[in-house]
Amino acid sequence: MFRIRVGLCAFAVFAAWLIHPMTAQAQTMGSVVGSVVDSLGALVPGASVTLVRDGQEITTTASDRMGEFAFEHVLEGRYQLEARASGFERRRSDPVYVGSGSRVTLQLQLALSPLQQDVVVTASAAELPQAQVGASVTVLDAAILDGLAKVDILELLRTVPGVQVIQTGSRGGQASVFVRGGNANFNKVLIDGTPANDIGGGFDFAQLTTAGVDRVEVMRGSNSVLYGSDAMTSVISVSTRRGVARVPDAAYAIDGGNLGTLHQNASIGGAVKRFDYFSEIARFTTDNDLPNNAYRNTTYAGRFGVLVSANTDISGTIRHTDARVGSPNAFDYFRVADDSSQDNAATYASITAQSQITNRLRSTIRFGYADQNAHFVNPAPTGQPFDPFGFGANYLGERVTITGANGYSTTGRAILDFGGVFPSVFDSTASRRILSGQADYRVSSILDLSGGARYEHEHGTSDSGSVTETRRNNGGAFAEARLSALGRIFVSGGVGYEHNAVFGNAATPRISVAAYLRNPPRTEGAGETKVTFNAGTGIKEPSLFQEQSSLFALVPPGTSAAGSVAPIGAERSRGLDVGLEQGFWRGRARARIAYFNNAFHDLIEFVDKTVLPQLGVPPAVANATPFGAYVNSQSYEAQGVEISGEAMVGRVRVMAGYQHLDATVTKSFTGDALAPAFNSSIPGVPIGAFSPLVGARPFRRPANSGNVAVLFSRGPADVAVSAYFSGKQDDSTLLSDAFFGSTMLLPNHDLDAAYQKIDLSGGYRIHARLRWYISLENVLNQSYEAAAGFPALPLTVRTGVTVAFGGVSRTRP
Repeated sequence: MFRIRVGLCAFAVFAAWLIHPMTAQAQTMGSVVGSVVDSLGALVPGASVTLVRDGQEITTTASDRMGEFAFEHVLEGRYQLEARASGFERRRSDPVYVGSGSRVTLQLQLALSPLQQDVVVTASAAELPQAQVGASVTVLDAAILDGLAKVDILELLRTVPGVQVIQTGSRGGQASVFVRGGNANFNKVLIDGTPANDIGGGFDFAQLTTAGVDRVEVMRGSNSVLYGSDAMTSVISVSTRRGVARVPDAAYAIDGGNLGTLHQNASIGGAVKRFDYFSEIARFTTDNDLPNNAYRNTTYAGRFGVLVSANTDISGTIRHTDARVGSPNAFDYFRVADDSSQDNAATYASITAQSQITNRLRSTIRFGYADQNAHFVNPAPTGQPFDPFGFGANYLGERVTITGANGYSTTGRAILDFGGVFPSVFDSTASRRILSGQADYRVSSILDLSGGARYEHEHGTSDSGSVTETRRNNGGAFAEARLSALGRIFVSGGVGYEHNAVFGNAATPRISVAAYLRNPPRTEGAGETKVTFNAGTGIKEPSLFQEQSSLFALVPPGTSAAGSVAPIGAERSRGLDVGLEQGFWRGRARARIAYFNNAFHDLIEFVDKTVLPQLGVPPAVANATPFGAYVNSQSYEAQGVEISGEAMVGRVRVMAGYQHLDATVTKSFTGDALAPAFNSSIPGVPIGAFSPLVGARPFRRPANSGNVAVLFSRGPADVAVSAYFSGKQDDSTLLSDAFFGSTMLLPNHDLDAAYQKIDLSGGYRIHARLRWYISLENVLNQSYEAAAGFPALPLTVRTGVTVAFGGVSRTRP
């Protein structure tokens, strides 16, 4: 009996020793669970779900009748999930890391057609499938970016319906974006979630390249609930690529072309266990086609991430741009190139931590940093000196004849450089530090809640001989609810509260509705029918210069007049739109029509001191200003129709859009509005020399504009054509003649000609790791300037090769 007991004990010890490592191994394994849903969030039972690691299928399961699936005893590592179901397109998830003992939860959304509707991030507080969003959102994904092969983001934005892009002259010239009739500083620009706008909303797209960019998202409409100041007519979000492959993905591309153009970029990205990394550096140089118009741009973009745990992800991004451009001024107006130049440097960085605390609660904390510096210098006066009044010479261009698209013309000499101290230098800086936090909570399957707050510190300076400076500590908070009903109605509503150091407090509500009259069918025939409604308000803070030249800043403190002066206020907007979206051919094609109506009021403009009393400013206050002040006194309206469509036919993808815009200035107290200029050779026609007249269209907003892009690929070859069309625009020559008169002005209406800009690109994969490509911009060699004085870039041709190393590269030309 003793021997038996000893034997049993020995066996038990041996068994325990044998089982222990197996148990320990099981304990170090993780699991992946989740659900499969369609684009409207309905569960998809019976879907095949495959666990993929490094491109190899590990194991496969099926979603149950509740659409749920589970993979247990998963070894530590980085995985993707691929889902398939009858009637749906195949979907592969982004990579996730499964750690020891961790439990990863995913939701896989399947689309009915190859015309995939993306997840969008700008329309609401949480990521939502585009099918459940009522707002007008366009996503330019990696496939579109690679296919169109643009160097500049601004060229991609030309393909977005309702977006008007204006660049003054050639590459590197100031580039402005107007959305649905709004001003150029009414767009909130985000780079990896960090606001990139200058203080006061301005953003120059000229130096923002596609280097390292994974996607661009454009939401048309106000959303100051989430983003506070500047989101008056749109939110434009740019996201950096993220490394995903275990084998490093590296590439080098080089191309060159006419006008002394040379373009190079190199990238590397990958993932190692919990860590992922990506870096790309690009340099673009060109002489353009005018004297003193050379342009160079060096951009670095990087993203680095770590999965701290199965449910917590930390990601850091950085984008730095260093650019220089010669500024020949409006060459067609002077026929003499100015010798000015401008240097720009910008850095945008962010650190974001996202945690899935429970199945219902998710948190996001982000710190953002933006720093912008500009240095403009005019070394010496250019042109012929002319001093008719004995107060010092101004400098004139050559004698020219200017002809507008409206048929009017004038001949004479305009002032190119005004007298003053040379070199003439202007420096400006703008920096922003922002800390934000957000929580998203799923109350039930039909109700989600989000709330958040942010703190922002802004610091700006300008120096043109004397330094002006501002520091602002701003804050904001928001609450948003998202409700779904009957599997076909999706409502998002919220309110934002903003505290700004200049204008004080403001509340901004917003509501968005998407309702399906017909849900997406799984069979051939007519597709889904979706109606949308959006309404909301927006706000924008004053710029540094507007703040420093407002009544509050100009009237000396301690004087009797100062006590009755209030700080300059926020600019405000009210917008609404209604839309109808119809799918065709089982989701392979989609068309949308939307009517929008925007009202912009309390806009800031400069008002002469003699006019200020008309706005209720006490005469003592008005007289205390040197010349006048910036006040909230302008308003205008913009309404129109936006039509867009896209289709996927075999290997051909087509995108097209059209906008008709009716915009009118309803109130203004500028000098131009109250006392228009008249050109003696064009009697009886009032002219706004520097701003539009009441009753006229805002400058550089065409009544008609449109775009189309066609992308085709087959085997090793690919071709893309993109075109942008613009009707005539109101504008001004913005010129003074030799005697400070108006003889060089032309009537504003339809001053700028209509134009078409057509680009063509293509490539051929010679080898798995070698691709040849070519890019032709402005194929028709047309002028497409903001005003007649800024000649646009002629036909440009670039050709080169991309060499890939390691994994499959996405470095674009």
